[in-house]
Amino acid sequence: MFLKLGCDNYQKALRVLAVILVSAWLFGCSKKETATSGVVIKIGNVAPLTGPDSYLGKDNENGARLAVEEINRQGLTINGKAITLELLGEDDAGDPKLGTQVAQKLVDSKVVAVVGHLNSGVTIPASKIYSEAGIVQISPSSTNPEYTKQGYKTAYRMVGTDAQQGPVLAKFALETLKGKSIAIVDDATQYGKGLADEFEKKIISSGSKIVIHEATNNKATDFKAILTNIKAKNPDIILFGGMAATGGPFAKQAKELGIKAKIIGGDGICSPTLYELAGDAVENIVCSTVGIPKESLNNSANFLKNYQERFKTEVQIYAPMAYDAVMIIVDAMKRSNSTNAADILKAIPTTNYAGLSGQITFDEKGDLKESYITLSQFKDKKILTLEVVKMQ
Repeated sequence: MFLKLGCDNYQKALRVLAVILVSAWLFGCSKKETATSGVVIKIGNVAPLTGPDSYLGKDNENGARLAVEEINRQGLTINGKAITLELLGEDDAGDPKLGTQVAQKLVDSKVVAVVGHLNSGVTIPASKIYSEAGIVQISPSSTNPEYTKQGYKTAYRMVGTDAQQGPVLAKFALETLKGKSIAIVDDATQYGKGLADEFEKKIISSGSKIVIHEATNNKATDFKAILTNIKAKNPDIILFGGMAATGGPFAKQAKELGIKAKIIGGDGICSPTLYELAGDAVENIVCSTVGIPKESLNNSANFLKNYQERFKTEVQIYAPMAYDAVMIIVDAMKRSNSTNAADILKAIPTTNYAGLSGQITFDEKGDLKESYITLSQFKDKKILTLEVVKMQ
């Protein structure tokens, strides 16, 4: 009886084992089939998703995400393998220290390329990490010239620089606005101070005078002391080097103090959010962006419609550049027939891509060979183009 029971149990065990082995084999085949039908390739995206610049950071991430989703819908095959792109979005909160931490996190996550960062003051320190890892970094929006002056072969940008934007603003202040006495305020960041310094150099070299240059910070909310000093100098133009989160309240408080000077600023303030942040003072502001107006983008109507439908909000500034950055990375994959980070990096310098923002090629430093500066004003709840300047 004992032997019979043992045999029965043994046979049952064999049958159970056979079922497990067959199931495992079938599951393994299924996994293998799934793997070969879609290899996941990671692209990083870094921007401030929290903090005062989060509206711009989310805009950049949305642009990159729209591109990734579009490519995945269309289907992508590299070297005979079906590829699925995955966007790894990280929040640097506009903080240089956090920016380097998330940069290392993306490197450790084996991304093959990075779109970011947004702020020059975060992009510059993070660029060292990507350089050491041999991963291409394409910033959709960083304008400080120092970013690409470091000599890193991994650093590229999708916009012009403050060495172009500052002089264009200065020329507009002198020739169009007929400025005679000019004040400058910067937020002491690499972006804000960098823009202000380039503007100031052009003003001085043109023989004009800066009556006062004040500094604040990118978290300030009360500008009354600075504005009182400026009011005493009675300038007819004020250059504000900073972002909309501070530039809006600055303009609003200037109007409250009865300051009549025209306020001009760079791409950091050139956002629809300024209507909310500056109130009635917004129509006294002229701003520049380092790119063409969004209405002038290639296939602009389709892109703006798709963006609105997908994210239920309008484009701020640099979503099109983030979108193009992803497309350039994919273009490098196609031309190198590889999804390897090193091969993608080797292909980027020979980029010649027809993007939303125009025909995109890079010089030996990683800057655009052809870029534009757009001057705009705020009127009737819109940002209206005054002039587009092609940079040589």
